[in-house]
Amino acid sequence: MYLNILYRIWRYNSNKVGNSPDDLKPSGEYILRNLRKTKNMKRIAIDMDDVMADTSGRKIEWYERDFGIKLNKEDIKGMYVTHYVLKEHYQQVRAYSKHKDFFWDLPIIAESQRVIEALTEKYEVFIVSAAMPFPNSYNAKYEWLRQHFPFIDIRNVVFCGHKYIIDADYLIDDHAYNLESFNGKGILFTAPHNTEKTGFERVDNWFDVEQMFL
Repeated sequence: MYLNILYRIWRYNSNKVGNSPDDLKPSGEYILRNLRKTKNMKRIAIDMDDVMADTSGRKIEWYERDFGIKLNKEDIKGMYVTHYVLKEHYQQVRAYSKHKDFFWDLPIIAESQRVIEALTEKYEVFIVSAAMPFPNSYNAKYEWLRQHFPFIDIRNVVFCGHKYIIDADYLIDDHAYNLESFNGKGILFTAPHNTEKTGFERVDNWFDVEQMFL
């Protein structure tokens, strides 16, 4: 009966994210093995944008494409790319993240694939993205993860709004406000808009994450 309940939960969640149960078919043995594997593991939740995927870099790329102005990410300190551009370009740049093509082929943050795959051997890893304000991003983020992080079980991907609902030991995120409401240990991943933020342990890149956890 216990396995039957777990399987029903799995079918419900799989159908919600667009998986077909026939594609995955977890056996009772698989479920128990996964429970045994993760029982004593610490849980790490990892944000996507500007942590795994270079969202700021994409905005800089599109800005040069549309206005012929090349920005240097290193020059953008303590603000979003949207606020760094010329005032008359603000609205168009702000709309980038709502464009249907914006999230489809985002550049991968260096070393994130290698380090996250290593983390999955020692920790229970969940990918957590506040995707709700950007409905155009759901399919793109799902496919991006399937393509670039195939070792992440898609059942360990959470698209949400507020991240205080996440139950994990650690959260790696580029937004301090997500860490402020998180019950575990928040780790701030450096991005242009958070360089002035304090109050959290900071990692500048995935080499720092590797040193911290592995």
